[in-house]
Amino acid sequence: MAGGGPAGMVLGLLLARAGVRVTVLEKHDDFLRDYRGDTIHPTTLDLLHDLGLADRLAALPHSRVSTLDAVLNGARYGSVDFSRVGRSRELWFMPQWDLLNLLAEAGRAYPTFDLRMSTAATGLLRVGDQVTGVVVEGPDGREEIPADLVVGADGRSSRVRQEAGLHLVQAGVQIDVLWFRLDRHETDPADSIVHVGRRNVGIAIPREGYFQTALLIGKGTFPDVRAAGIERLRERVTDSMPFLAPTVGSLADFDEVSLLDVQIAHAPRWHLPGLLLVGDAAHPMSPAFGVGITYAIQDAVATARAVVRAGGPALVDDATLAGVQRRRGLPTRTMQQLQRVAHAAISRPALLSVLPSTSVLQRVLALPTRLTRPVLGRLVGAGLRPESLDF
Repeated sequence: MAGGGPAGMVLGLLLARAGVRVTVLEKHDDFLRDYRGDTIHPTTLDLLHDLGLADRLAALPHSRVSTLDAVLNGARYGSVDFSRVGRSRELWFMPQWDLLNLLAEAGRAYPTFDLRMSTAATGLLRVGDQVTGVVVEGPDGREEIPADLVVGADGRSSRVRQEAGLHLVQAGVQIDVLWFRLDRHETDPADSIVHVGRRNVGIAIPREGYFQTALLIGKGTFPDVRAAGIERLRERVTDSMPFLAPTVGSLADFDEVSLLDVQIAHAPRWHLPGLLLVGDAAHPMSPAFGVGITYAIQDAVATARAVVRAGGPALVDDATLAGVQRRRGLPTRTMQQLQRVAHAAISRPALLSVLPSTSVLQRVLALPTRLTRPVLGRLVGAGLRPESLDF
């Protein structure tokens, strides 16, 4: 398993739980990085409960909501209701490093689980057309690790995908995202994430003591944003999120700003004999709706099911791997298309500038709110083909 993110860790844990010998490779020496995708959706909470991890998860710092609102030009729009999604019926905010550490601890309880930190896959071993293992660079230098099945779960810049000669097809994306932290007061709203103003769109994800904050910008325009200066960036933040005005000064300079080059892409082929791509390695997703982690974990569950039902990695043939892609490809591509629609709606300044007044929006959105909240709750909270531990 190349990659110790949510897909790789969940897949490693599920296979080790089924008695399969697993090696998970994580190129960093710990999980303490700012992933920014820190939501745990209802179906993932259900999965963790079924794995017996619910109590340990609940003991970690987190916040939880059953509904999420969007704010359009000051009008609060109750856009998502999770109260009928899965058994958990909630969405949790939790730093992803805490979740990954929990999964690593759970995996180490199984004798067939081997997590190697500071170790990256740099090449593939082959016999003819069959992938038979990986070449890695770790603390002890170069090493070859034979494997019946290699899974590339190493993200959108997947080295495994590159070494396999598989490629991504990019969809047109009009936006990038700037991420940064802003101080948070206890009185700040915690149930609204997306804030759409007349000129800017912002995101505020509540964490302990601060907001993980984002501002959407035009694709490739970050140099222009920097040139305009940090004060102009602060103004754009408070345009869409006025409640951050008291703390926007905590953003001192551009050294505290990270650029996310937003992608929506897919690999036409996820597999070769002996190799499978999952998660962002197979289908990089936009942060729209916050579903990338959910779809990566669902890929992992579908893969574990296929491996276990085949009788183990040694018995997994290319037809089995193609079956995983067929099962997961359609819901993933459909969600990506919905993300593109969302991008089109929020990336056009001309549309934002003609948003009606707050009072008009409140009246106009009243009926659609009641109709769409449960639908969006299921779409965001469960995905288009949720996976479960039925193996």
